[in-house]
Amino acid sequence: MDRGEEVQDGPYLGVAASLTGRRWVGPDVGRTRAAEALAQATGLGPALCATLARLGVPAEECAGYLEPTLRELLPDPRSLRDMQAAAARVLRAARGGERIAIFADYDVDGGASAALLIDWLRQMGRTATLYIPDRIDEGYGPNEPAMAELAAGHDLIVCVDCGTLSHGPVAAAAGADVVVLDHHLGGETLPDALAVVNPNRQDEDGALGHLCAAAVVFLMLVEAGRQLRAAGARGPELMDLLDLVALATVADVAPLRGVNRAFVRQGLKVMARRERPGLVALSDVARLDTAPTSYHLGYVLGPRVNAGGRIGQADLGARLLAETDPTTARAMAEKLDALNTERREVEAAVRAAAVAQAEARGLDAPLVWAAGEGWHPGVVGIVASRLKELTNRPAIVIGLDGDTGKGSGRSVAGVDLGASIQRLAGEGLLLKGGGHRMAAGLTVARAAVEPAMERLAELLARQGAGQGGAADLRLDGLLMPGAADVEMILALDRAGPFGQGAAAPRFAFGDMGITFAKRVGESHLRIGFGDGTGPALGAIAFGAFDGPLGPALLDHRGRRFHLAGRLELNEWQGRRSVQLRLEDAAVASS
Repeated sequence: MDRGEEVQDGPYLGVAASLTGRRWVGPDVGRTRAAEALAQATGLGPALCATLARLGVPAEECAGYLEPTLRELLPDPRSLRDMQAAAARVLRAARGGERIAIFADYDVDGGASAALLIDWLRQMGRTATLYIPDRIDEGYGPNEPAMAELAAGHDLIVCVDCGTLSHGPVAAAAGADVVVLDHHLGGETLPDALAVVNPNRQDEDGALGHLCAAAVVFLMLVEAGRQLRAAGARGPELMDLLDLVALATVADVAPLRGVNRAFVRQGLKVMARRERPGLVALSDVARLDTAPTSYHLGYVLGPRVNAGGRIGQADLGARLLAETDPTTARAMAEKLDALNTERREVEAAVRAAAVAQAEARGLDAPLVWAAGEGWHPGVVGIVASRLKELTNRPAIVIGLDGDTGKGSGRSVAGVDLGASIQRLAGEGLLLKGGGHRMAAGLTVARAAVEPAMERLAELLARQGAGQGGAADLRLDGLLMPGAADVEMILALDRAGPFGQGAAAPRFAFGDMGITFAKRVGESHLRIGFGDGTGPALGAIAFGAFDGPLGPALLDHRGRRFHLAGRLELNEWQGRRSVQLRLEDAAVASS
């Protein structure tokens, strides 16, 4: 969560209701003074200092924050319980030629975690069986039939991004050792596995609770490397695996603080080298022609990796990430891209119905939720995320089928959804439920949906859910078009990577004239704008014609506007320019 969240009393630039119905909120006097003090102490630019002040970075920590390194930030893997035993068992299986199976979740974090292990084992001269359950037929996590079948043909089963609450399935793996590498909230007891490495076990101190599963797997590989060196051997180069850790960290909405910033910063550099055939193929089919950023991980690559687990072949994303043949990877990437297009269509229908239902119920409660007959379980999580973004409240979306419903939830900063879902399951209002702070899944009896959601709203309200404005657009300050140059964007990028818990800077441009406006495709808008004293700045507004923003700016009739959004570099034929990713606008009062 961004620190320094105090805000001004009145709406920023007087915008109480923008074209999209939002209230603009800018920095208060305290944060403005903090930014000025940072600029004086460090000599950094005002826009960068405004961002650092909002993130709560003191002057003495700025240098380290702007250059996060694994050397400084990587925790000792042995600070996690069971880590040495887990690494030793995986290492013994790899060096001894044992039969190894990997049981992974069907999302990006699970797929990247599996690919990490597959890649490392391959470099150790071993192969592994990959098993990812079908989302609809089997549901999340290990199940008893699958684990029993894997145990019959393998010596070691490694559960990644799952397994912490799987007491029965782990017990069913008779004859095989089970190692769990996970990050979901643990219960009062742990399954009877050889090792359960999880920073969110109840007997951990929570210091590493912000890690995703792929980061936990990476730490296990670091410990395995340490044990190899102690035995006089040398293991694979782990830094080359950080592209997978970065992808999982951003796609799983892990907070970008501490070592996670270093994981993503370094992982993006590895990804830019274009050495992993699966990610190269996926980038190409997505027409990603610039150096990857955290935005691309979360909104371009991540959804495509996820598409197989959502509505198609559950293991396709993981297999793509681990693939070594470019031709095979290209075919997989094209399949995932097609599935992602299909996913968008399914999602659009569910989203429209869910938003209408939630609006009818009211958007000001601590919890926003919707449930519908036959809603595809593979898209309810995405729709929950859309509801969360729309309302600034935790959201749950449930697909009903027969006597039960399967749902998914997304939370806002400062509200632990996973713990509340787990408590609900403990109280008997859910058939099954779990997750982590920002995301959770549940299975509920149809008859219990209403009382379960009422109780969940109570639990979330105790954590402060629903207190913020549902339509606030937070801004870091005011800029003139002439100040938005390439050098300033490069300086702002030093405060990244941006994502969960460290939002990218968003600025306002006040009283701008529209120099041109053009519709792009079905729903996007491209404009030029300026203050009349210098060159115009370009802007792109994605989905602008899905609401009132596009029509109002296209038919501007000479009116002047306040504009708000995030600045980015646009690279074309070796030339770099600045453009605004336009998010909102308001008519400037005359």
